[in-house]
Amino acid sequence: MSFSRRFNFVCLLLLGIGIVFLNLPFFVKAVDCDSEESCAIEIEKLKKDLEASTNATTPLEKQVENFEARIDSARLGIAKAKKQAEDLASDIKKREADLVHHYKIFSNRVAESYKRARTSNQLSFLLSSQNASQLTKELAYQESAKAQDDRLIRSISEEISKLNEDKKKLEHDQERLASLSKQLDEQADFLKGEISKAKNYQKDLSGKIAELSAKQQSILAGKSATFQTSVGDVPMADDPASRPNYDPGFSPAFAVFSFGAPHFKGLSQYGAYGRAKSGQSAEEILKAYYGGVEIKKDYPNETIVLGRYENGKLICDQGSVDLETYAKRIYEVPNGWGDNGGMEALKAQAVAAKSYALATVKNRGCICMTEDCQVYKPSNKGGNWETAVNAVSGWVMTANGNPLWAQYAASSGGYQESYSSSYNSGYQTPSFWDAQGGRSGWTSQAYENIAGSYWFYKAWYKTRSGDSCGRNHPWLTSEEMADILNAWVVMYKGGGDSGRVTPESSCFDGNPYSKNELANIGGYTSVTGVNVSYSDGGVTAEVTFQTNKGELKIKGSEFYKVFNLRAPARISVKSGLFNIEKK
Repeated sequence: MSFSRRFNFVCLLLLGIGIVFLNLPFFVKAVDCDSEESCAIEIEKLKKDLEASTNATTPLEKQVENFEARIDSARLGIAKAKKQAEDLASDIKKREADLVHHYKIFSNRVAESYKRARTSNQLSFLLSSQNASQLTKELAYQESAKAQDDRLIRSISEEISKLNEDKKKLEHDQERLASLSKQLDEQADFLKGEISKAKNYQKDLSGKIAELSAKQQSILAGKSATFQTSVGDVPMADDPASRPNYDPGFSPAFAVFSFGAPHFKGLSQYGAYGRAKSGQSAEEILKAYYGGVEIKKDYPNETIVLGRYENGKLICDQGSVDLETYAKRIYEVPNGWGDNGGMEALKAQAVAAKSYALATVKNRGCICMTEDCQVYKPSNKGGNWETAVNAVSGWVMTANGNPLWAQYAASSGGYQESYSSSYNSGYQTPSFWDAQGGRSGWTSQAYENIAGSYWFYKAWYKTRSGDSCGRNHPWLTSEEMADILNAWVVMYKGGGDSGRVTPESSCFDGNPYSKNELANIGGYTSVTGVNVSYSDGGVTAEVTFQTNKGELKIKGSEFYKVFNLRAPARISVKSGLFNIEKK
């Protein structure tokens, strides 16, 4: 392969690598996280970016390394060509000097010849010759001199022509070599720069992954930091049998009490009521539960399309109503709250309901009219509710430019979980202890406790419809609690069929284990005591039981799952934040 073709080949390869590099990102976007889940998501994204960059860069680095020999060869070719050009320049200079010398000789000869022609003629030349032999010699000399002059003229002409061609070639080669050398240097420097940028980018990614991983570990460490607390005075549940002071008529007796229900995201309705009773405004309440949202106070009175669920599908065929009228027909909180210091809670609820409806309609086309969405009736609720709705007319919460998908629920039990929504481009609400003084104020100073939430602390044994499957309280005997522990053994330690860990009841289908069968697997026959510890992350961290086999520690999340699978009848735990009472 000629030098020119070899050089062009190297340049094309380098250019191709350069184009690939141009398609790679070199800057790490600013990312952060404030929960274990969000940290995990961001770390996974960064790892994918790092993997993509490394996968793209590593083979190119190897190719660039392989091209270094070709690059060096190209540079040697350029250096050789430059040396040839330098030699040619030196040769041209010498030839120019020789040409000047020959030209002087030729000029002298022409001058002498001209002088002879002016001062003599052919006749005198013939007369001056002494004999024929001398005449012949002199004529031959003149002929030879003339032939030499002709050759010299031709040689000078050819040399001048060749010299001009070589000069032009030299100038062209020098320009081309300078250009080629510059191109090669520029492309080599460009690739080194791009590789350096890619390496720095990968270094930044690794650093950010390490930073977020450290933060994730910090969050996990915070969650694993447990504490214990006495429940103290709590509001009485709406069912006497679900209260801690209920007497089941046997001992020891155990009941699992949930803090809050049904979910724990966004605004707590009872928490908002407690905050209002504590003097907080509607705006302060909304900011507490939803974080850094923007509360627009002049939002247009848009149309809300109503729908219904049929076989799990949302059907948008129930008409429509303007936003402010829609809000007046929401039946979510009692009017009576407004007479007991809760008007600001009603206002906050109205803003949350409007924001939720707008976000739902914009993303689903319509909103249903039951508690699956939020309770709407075809007539105004009136009273304090309508007064509150009128007071916040035009108020809507937005996040990242769109109405906030403002979740809310009756009672969180004193801890609000963070949530995010694609409706708002991943905007994330805060997580926190919903109590005066934060965690140190839980449970006695929880805003839901101040509000007297019936669901703040409750043991559940009925469905929302009132079905209890023949059970009249949520309390378990020592043998029944031991049965839960044996079910835990099957679920988490093996030795049985986890599919058979279901309640022993005619209210459920399947082939559940009997208590004796589970006892033969797990070996637990009695429970005499229990102790619960909580996590800073708002969940029950660990449950410790005193049993016939000694002490048994179970993770709160594992007990939550197995209890809901095996507990008798409709008895269940509604929250990951729970306590176990013993009588």
